[in-house]
Amino acid sequence: MNPVLETIHQRKSVRAYEDKPVPEEVRDVILKSAMRAPTAGNMMLYSIIEVSDQEAKNKLVETCDNQPFIAEAPLVLIFLADYQRWYDYFMVSGVEQFCEEKGILMVKPEEGDLFLACCDALIAAQTAVIAAESMGVGSCFIGDILENYEIHREMFALPQYAVPICMVCFGYPSKEQKERERTERFGEEFIVFKNRYRNLGDDEFKEMYAGMHERIMAGSAEISDQPNVGLRMYKRKFSADYAVEMRRSVRAILDGWTA
Repeated sequence: MNPVLETIHQRKSVRAYEDKPVPEEVRDVILKSAMRAPTAGNMMLYSIIEVSDQEAKNKLVETCDNQPFIAEAPLVLIFLADYQRWYDYFMVSGVEQFCEEKGILMVKPEEGDLFLACCDALIAAQTAVIAAESMGVGSCFIGDILENYEIHREMFALPQYAVPICMVCFGYPSKEQKERERTERFGEEFIVFKNRYRNLGDDEFKEMYAGMHERIMAGSAEISDQPNVGLRMYKRKFSADYAVEMRRSVRAILDGWTA
């Protein structure tokens, strides 16, 4: 296995860090690597906000489902789906006047443009994560940045067409984190399909989730009304308060984007 593949396969989420900063030169490599990520039409439909202010980090702990390690991360990056920069450039380039002179409707960013920008932002974020991992810097994706959109919009002065899609915490992993085993992934036969989608059967689900069932359910307090992983994850994740808030917040993002 070559070094690139080793980096990809050894990576795991890191939520506890050594008490030392990420050096400026390492930070620069992480950012420059992110900006070399594949991007739709070379448009780079994303922006990156580095959160260095400690008060802002502390606030993000609260707004992102009360995760204290966010405040302790030496490097915190928020990846935005960003069509604002291109839209502003369209204005500077005379697009509005051009459309008026031609008698055509000027098009504004819509849902499809948001989805495309989300792809760009997430690809850049993952590229940053792999670059960091290759230099011994651990990371953890924070999907909870999708929650509390109105608060984050105000915190980071976000315009209409720039919205937070993911946040990544970076830092050198603690000894315990280094020694922690990687979590297993589902088998390829359940994830990769040929030519068309395939719904899984009951027996396949049982096989697919066997390892997760053993890991999650074993050693935990018996929960009589949640005897399997499906019920446990539905209660703990899918229908949890933070998931309800995320859905509300994303609806607000969509409403604001298409206003």
